[in-house]
Amino acid sequence: MFGKVLIANRGEIALRIQRACRELGIKTVVIHSEADREAKYVKLADESVCIGPPPSNLSYLNVPAIISAAEVTDSEAIHPGYGFLSENADFAERVESSGFVFIGPRPETIRLMGDKVSAKDAMKAAGVPCVPGSEGALPDDAKEIVKIAKAIGYPVIIKAAGGGGGRGMRVVHTEAALLNAVVMTRAEAQNFFGNPNVYMEKFLENPRHVEIQVLADSFKNAVYLGERDCSMQRRHQKIIEEAPAPGIPPRHVARIGERCAEACRRINYRGAGTFEFLYENGEFYFIEMNTRIQVEHPVSEMISGVDLVQEQIQVAAGKKLRFKQRDLSFRGHAIECRINAEDPFTFVPFPGKITTYHPPGGPGIRVDSHIYQGYTVPQHYDSMVAKVIAYGDTRDQAIRRMRIALSEMSIEGIKTNIALHQELMLDAGFIKGGMNIHYLEKKLAAKGEVKKND
Repeated sequence: MFGKVLIANRGEIALRIQRACRELGIKTVVIHSEADREAKYVKLADESVCIGPPPSNLSYLNVPAIISAAEVTDSEAIHPGYGFLSENADFAERVESSGFVFIGPRPETIRLMGDKVSAKDAMKAAGVPCVPGSEGALPDDAKEIVKIAKAIGYPVIIKAAGGGGGRGMRVVHTEAALLNAVVMTRAEAQNFFGNPNVYMEKFLENPRHVEIQVLADSFKNAVYLGERDCSMQRRHQKIIEEAPAPGIPPRHVARIGERCAEACRRINYRGAGTFEFLYENGEFYFIEMNTRIQVEHPVSEMISGVDLVQEQIQVAAGKKLRFKQRDLSFRGHAIECRINAEDPFTFVPFPGKITTYHPPGGPGIRVDSHIYQGYTVPQHYDSMVAKVIAYGDTRDQAIRRMRIALSEMSIEGIKTNIALHQELMLDAGFIKGGMNIHYLEKKLAAKGEVKKND
């Protein structure tokens, strides 16, 4: 096992990794920007290193500074968390070539799954169902592009091969708009991802966003840890996640889960990962794989009893998975609400000093957060400040517990989206379960129209 791990991230995930390391008896080194000097995880770390000013490109994305921090602190491994450099194959390669262990997949695996075209090809080879679409990147020939779209059938969606986070994608409903959409998406793909390649898929009208959590070791042992429903989204950004997914038969989950585990074995996957699917009319369609721990991993932990971050670390240290698929069982229901420092309905970020902070508690309640009373939320990073997770024997109980938790939670000095979550926990559509990925945006748009009419 490692003696010391450097945590190359910030916010709640830095604290989450730190806690996992402490439970395993591992010392931690936390890197931080000048803006995060007073963060809780910095104060709790065995060692901390300031690696630059607030802007991410000068700190959390500064690879030479991160490697130098690992060198001067005699760290053995680097955990990237999520976001920032967590899915950067070049960073993983640099970590390993510098003599450290990257707590995550091998660089070549990250590279394979980071390109949406090669990822889709790998999944097809492994028997994982994919959304009907182009065979690889779209050609330059305009007539051929039109031909491909006709074969797939409108509407189609143009996606950046190296895309993510909701960027680099356009829905096209008519042939007249097709070529312009391709040109614009290529330009955006080059600008944001340094890769102009785009591909085409059938645009599903009313899908749900369902994920399969996996774990794999270096000995081709792989398991799946159930599914998550992440359909409550705004602009492709998840707001509420839950496990298991309401209304999907467990036998269907088991079937797709086994295929995902087999895909991990085929591509020599190592660590924690998530297969993301669109789910419509009883069918799963692969869209991408996230080669890292996810923001929403706690709901999978709650229903499986497995500490995913500890397992990541154990696997990276060369250990075999401690369990087989037959050893795993999933019980109860868990819901996670992402608490962001933003206006609850305009979604404008709202950084600033927290004057009052009271986290909720009680049976089945978990709060993952790095904030405290007197903490200043910086303006330079993602607005998420906490995750509230409610677990219950049933989904109804989890919802009731979440309502109580949100009513108890108090964050003053800044605006948060707690009010939005409170509203959604009472929403008839959410209570029913199984809403598609467009549900929340349509609800918010309708609410906006009512306000305008008022």
